[in-house]
Amino acid sequence: MTDTASLIRRRARATPDGMFLHAAAADELQDRLSMVNKSFTASAVVTSFPIFWAAQHPAAKVVSDTEILDLEPQTHDLVIHSMGLHWANDPVGQLIQCRRALRPDGLFIAISFGGDTLQELRRALGEAEISVSGGLSPRIAPLPELRDLGGLLQRAGFALPVADTATLNVEYRDIWHLMHDLRAMGETNVLTARLRRPTRRSVFQEAQRLYAQHFSAPSGRLNASFELQVLTGWSPDASQPQPLRPGSAQQRLADALGTPEKPLHD
Repeated sequence: MTDTASLIRRRARATPDGMFLHAAAADELQDRLSMVNKSFTASAVVTSFPIFWAAQHPAAKVVSDTEILDLEPQTHDLVIHSMGLHWANDPVGQLIQCRRALRPDGLFIAISFGGDTLQELRRALGEAEISVSGGLSPRIAPLPELRDLGGLLQRAGFALPVADTATLNVEYRDIWHLMHDLRAMGETNVLTARLRRPTRRSVFQEAQRLYAQHFSAPSGRLNASFELQVLTGWSPDASQPQPLRPGSAQQRLADALGTPEKPLHD
């Protein structure tokens, strides 16, 4: 579970230097929108970083990604959920509210961090804490796997769901440099079950050693992975392609392929 009050405080301390992954996310979204043969005139953006995203979509209504979204039903033809779904305690609820805010045949796009994000830091810190302290505390939020996301879209009532991913690799001088960037992004640990006392410096020193041993880039710096997962779905409408009823085909597949049909043997 996410400690929402702590998340709000840490996001408020995010700096412009920490927005480089938001810039990459904005590019990913623009690429996908450019492939849609449709114009959008009533868009909305759900985000906790309104200054950055309002500049990207100046004509859009920008609302915070609170538990209850400030969106009116069937008002928008495009809803973007940007860089916050990974912290939602009820991600399906967020998706359902976005779908309800769409007009028929409206487009929903979400982008957020996925399961491979910071996999190197997760492993190095986990092994270091076990080695030094003899235990393991929650430090990096569990993030969704790509295979689960299409099902979330379907549960939320979207038609034509698609989930895909892009991974960005960023190099850092050391883990303290990486953690400085995470603070600038507003993406440090806000899990409710997180360790509430300061971590011993020896844990970070051992994590730095393990990180450098296993995840160094050719440059000698540390490689950090950030997986951006992109979800797209449409508000259902009668004009959209519909699957055929079973048994309604007018031609056999073998005839269409020009091949003989061979029965399967028991």
